[in-house]
Amino acid sequence: MSASAMAAGQPAIGRTDFYLVEEPHHEAGGFTHLGFWIYLMSDCLIFAVLFATYGVLGASFAGGPGPRDLFDLGLVALNTTFLLISSITYGFAMLAVYQGDQKKTLMWLAVTGLFGALFLVVELYEFYHLIHEGAGPQRSAFLSAFFALVGTHGLHVTFGILWLIVLVVQINKRGLIPANVRRLTCLSLFWHFLDLVWIGVFTYVYLFGVLR
Repeated sequence: MSASAMAAGQPAIGRTDFYLVEEPHHEAGGFTHLGFWIYLMSDCLIFAVLFATYGVLGASFAGGPGPRDLFDLGLVALNTTFLLISSITYGFAMLAVYQGDQKKTLMWLAVTGLFGALFLVVELYEFYHLIHEGAGPQRSAFLSAFFALVGTHGLHVTFGILWLIVLVVQINKRGLIPANVRRLTCLSLFWHFLDLVWIGVFTYVYLFGVLR
């Protein structure tokens, strides 16, 4: 500051005029949800590519069987029901979380995991049946795209169940602490995202494939 300004009685400019005395406080884990949304957007791109690939190759049967010959809509509808119910039960788990009821939270998480496991069992049975009938992923471009899309979704459900098991252990050990609630919220986003993807798979791959 100039000497004339000091002589005029103006206050001196110190370091605190340019720098914060104390760094602003951020909520613990405040960037977790943002980071997880970014991850979900990247997952959207992966599934968008797989859907686009199926759209291009879905009619390339190489003289082999097509959707009408292979898909059992009744079985797929049952599997879809399992996954949709698991989404509902996870919603009940989150309601129990916000009520602070640890026992109900664990119960609904266990039910969610059970329906997720039933979904995987039916999907693995479908894959086994297709491969046993000679309709494996190497049979045609259509089947390669089908196994890639549905299999990738199945892997996501598998990882979701493993994540759910880890959270059940954490809640049993530490209770509904803020960190666990935050993790449950992220898993909720992931689980409902998988439901939305599966609705697209059921409609575009199975339903349209059989009806067209």
